[in-house]
Amino acid sequence: MASRAVGVKGARRPEVRLPPLVPYGGGELEPDGDYDGLQFSDVDFVGQDGGGARFMDCALTGCAVDETRLHRARVLDSVLTGIRGVGTDLGSATLRDVELVDARLGGVQVHGAVLERVVVRGGKIDYLNLREARLRDVVFEGCVLVEPDFGGARLERVEFVDCVLKRADFSGVSLVDVDLRRAAEVDIARGVDRLSGAVISPTQLLDLAGVFAAEMGVRVVGLGE
Repeated sequence: MASRAVGVKGARRPEVRLPPLVPYGGGELEPDGDYDGLQFSDVDFVGQDGGGARFMDCALTGCAVDETRLHRARVLDSVLTGIRGVGTDLGSATLRDVELVDARLGGVQVHGAVLERVVVRGGKIDYLNLREARLRDVVFEGCVLVEPDFGGARLERVEFVDCVLKRADFSGVSLVDVDLRRAAEVDIARGVDRLSGAVISPTQLLDLAGVFAAEMGVRVVGLGE
C-alpha cells in the first residue's frame, strides 16, 4: 500500500466559470430540451421528464427533483447547489465539469452514467446507484454517502476527502488510482476483495481488518474464548 500511495494520481477538478446567466422563464422540462446559460432558482421539477436534455453553462440552485426523469441527460460546465429530491433518474447521463454542492438526495439513479471532472461537495446522498457507471476525475468531498452502490463501475482518479462512506458496495468494481486515505469514514459492506487499485491509510487498514479477515474466511478469536 505504501509504495502504491507514492505514485497515486490525483483527480483533476472541474474549473467551472459560468457566464452571465439568464433567469429560467418557467415551464416544464422538455425531453431532449436544450438549456444554455440559464439560472434555475428554486424551481420545482418534481415528476417532470427531461430525458435526453442538455444543460450547459447553467446554475441550478435549490431545485426540487423528486422523481424527475433525466435519463441520458447531459450536464456540462454547470453548478448544482442545494438540489433536493428522491428517486431522481440520471441513468446513462453524462456529467462533465460539474460541481454538485450540498445536495440532499435519496435513491438517485446514476447507473450507467459517465462522470468526468465532477466534484460532489457537502450534503448527503442516500442509496446512490452508480452501478456500471464510469467515473474519471471525481472528488467526493465533505459529503455523506449512505449505502452507495458502485457495483460493476469503473473508477479512475477518484478521491474521497473528508467523506463518510456507510455500507458501500464495491462488488465487481474496477479501480485505478482511487484514494480513500482522507475519507472520514470507510465502511464497506461488499466488494472488499475488489479494492486492488485503491489506496488506504494504515488506520483504515486496521479499521477494515475484520472485513478483510471475513473475506478470506479467517476467524479472529481471542485466547481463552
